[in-house]
Amino acid sequence: MKFDPLWKQVPQGVLNFLLRQRVVRSVLLKKAQDRLYENFVLKNEDDRPRLVQEARCKMLGNLLHTVNAALSDGRISAGVFNSITRNFIGGILLGQEDRSADFFEKHGVWPPAFLTISPTKRCNLFCTGCYASSSSGSAETLKYDVLNRIIREKKELWGSRFNVISGGEPLLYNDGGKTLFDVLEENNDCYFMMYTNSTLIDKAAAARMARLGNLTPAISVEGFEKETDQRRGKGVFRKIMRAMDNLREAGVPFGVSVTATRHNVDTIMSDEFTDFYFMQKGAVYGWVFQYMPIGRSYTVDLMITPEQRLALFKNEQRMIKDFKVFLVDFWNGGPYSLGCISAGRPGGYFYIDWNGNIAPCAFMPYYLSNVHDLYKNGHTLNDVLFSDYFASIRKWQNDYGYAQPAQKVNNFIVPCIIRDHFPATLDIVTKFGAKPLDENAHQALEDTDYHKRMTEYGQSVKEITEPLWLKEFMGQGKSGK
Repeated sequence: MKFDPLWKQVPQGVLNFLLRQRVVRSVLLKKAQDRLYENFVLKNEDDRPRLVQEARCKMLGNLLHTVNAALSDGRISAGVFNSITRNFIGGILLGQEDRSADFFEKHGVWPPAFLTISPTKRCNLFCTGCYASSSSGSAETLKYDVLNRIIREKKELWGSRFNVISGGEPLLYNDGGKTLFDVLEENNDCYFMMYTNSTLIDKAAAARMARLGNLTPAISVEGFEKETDQRRGKGVFRKIMRAMDNLREAGVPFGVSVTATRHNVDTIMSDEFTDFYFMQKGAVYGWVFQYMPIGRSYTVDLMITPEQRLALFKNEQRMIKDFKVFLVDFWNGGPYSLGCISAGRPGGYFYIDWNGNIAPCAFMPYYLSNVHDLYKNGHTLNDVLFSDYFASIRKWQNDYGYAQPAQKVNNFIVPCIIRDHFPATLDIVTKFGAKPLDENAHQALEDTDYHKRMTEYGQSVKEITEPLWLKEFMGQGKSGK
């Protein structure tokens, strides 16, 4: 979809000034919401299901509403505000299509919007079921010049200025004295989101983030104190609370990232959870990552049940409507992303780990390419993007729904090629001989009981969510006819 930004021709300094004015922001917010509705719902140039487009419009409207509220009550400092208008609004939201036009003209498709990079495996915690199997003893780390080259190259090739940093714990990244803060400073025309346990965000770190202005931390929580400390370690919850206070005091916008398991899902579905983190602590956005059995001591038994997943989906829809929060579930949120976004799908991403291995997704830990080999042989990220391995995944995405007309789109509540359609992943990984990122992924690849249970899980979730998908997003009523 081509989206003609509302203030595309407004000089950046004028845009910055206008957005500082509360009354002006209210007017612009209403105009932006009207334009979203016009483009997503009324024009709907890509022929998406209308009810899906209405849901996407609502979610983006919530993000605008939340950012406006954060500006109004001082949760975003002047320095951070300048960076957000310059880099995120001016550089990403308003300029992405122009910067990507050459790529589209050359390749006939739009490029990925971002990468997720885990620059270090090192972590100061030892969480149960960690997808990365990180710990303080993990030494694997990307070289600083390689990390910078990746960020610079995606900007040059794709026009992409948004970067997601994961881990390990990103604040422990250190290569020859260079840290994540050096990455932020050297790439000050980009905006970064960092998944972090936040235990290292003291007042000095928060102040430095505010000065740089181009980073938002997504802080991992598991619920309240009991659930968080149970998975992450005693005393971690209190450190998180101090980190959130430090960030809010410094004016750095932050979000929350929660891993849903069958043990904490009732807690994170509660009104108390949403009220505490969004209204009281001041989170601007939230991500829900349903526990994925791929990392340390992986077990299907920690996954939320199909019944819990349906209940979680319904509750997330209620929170989005009643609390007006920007809350996206990496799996249940398929209607908002138009399905799976892995393997470099247009507007999507792929994943690079601390060893330089390049996988379709952080939760699909099987790779063929390594960034060090790529650069050594004179290749670029585009060689991975257009590899047969990644192309086969994108073909599955297109056939499932992303490239289909509205009436032929399959159930986006179960969009994930590995979690919800495991046989498809197994077929592709086996066909191309993709290698596991670690021993846990290797064991999962060899575990036939795991294959059976993952396949059964996907089938059960599809069956239990299909009536809701047909009614709420395809407009076909309970019978699906």
